[in-house]
Amino acid sequence: MKIKIGELVFLLSKDDSYLIEINEKDFHTKNGVINLGKIIGKKYGKKIKTHLGKEFIIVKPNLTDILERGIKRLPQIITLKDLGIILAYTGIGIGSLVVDAGTGSAYTAIFLANYVKPGRVVTYEIDRRFIKVAKENIKKSGLKNIKLKQKDVTKGIDEKNVDLVNLDMKNAEKVVKHAYKALKPGGWLVVYSPNIEQVIKVQREIKKLNFCEIKTIENIVREWKVEKYTRPKTLGIMHTGFLTFARKVD
Repeated sequence: MKIKIGELVFLLSKDDSYLIEINEKDFHTKNGVINLGKIIGKKYGKKIKTHLGKEFIIVKPNLTDILERGIKRLPQIITLKDLGIILAYTGIGIGSLVVDAGTGSAYTAIFLANYVKPGRVVTYEIDRRFIKVAKENIKKSGLKNIKLKQKDVTKGIDEKNVDLVNLDMKNAEKVVKHAYKALKPGGWLVVYSPNIEQVIKVQREIKKLNFCEIKTIENIVREWKVEKYTRPKTLGIMHTGFLTFARKVD
């Protein structure tokens, strides 16, 4: 398939990478200028050079490339390391129905929608500012299986027989009872909490209902530096938040 104007492409080299939208303008890098017009009509896997001779391979971006480089982020997101744990622990996949709240920048909704398609993600948000950003990001993702609702999820969830309810929001404990009603037997509730005080409130509400496999975890990832001597990196993303899991019994 030949690359067209308006497509997102990933330019990749050993030491640099860029996610760009193709047009007929020049793209400036620290290694020289790339005439983007010369990419139009090329196929993925071909190479292009800057005017200084730096070579890049033209790659079709995957969802992670778009999430990490291509969308506008609001202050807080559930990071990829935590989203991976949600997939692993809940086992959701192709065809699943997911309810997500609050939407924020739609980072989580986009990530989950890519894994459940042709299933659906319905995401709830009440802040108009966030909705504007979320709509732009969903459009950029190219996914068609996300429904964005401007609604206060603490007042109720419309969907039934849901496989996963994922909450990343203030006062998430107020949604636990609505999540229980929306979930199918065996469905999962996941709550991302920035502090342990919210975890306590959420667990208190969960234990009032017929949930099982209740647990709260944190996911710490430490990258290592392999050079002359091997050691952990001094800086990195360690603690980001707490994840509480609970599974509906009936």
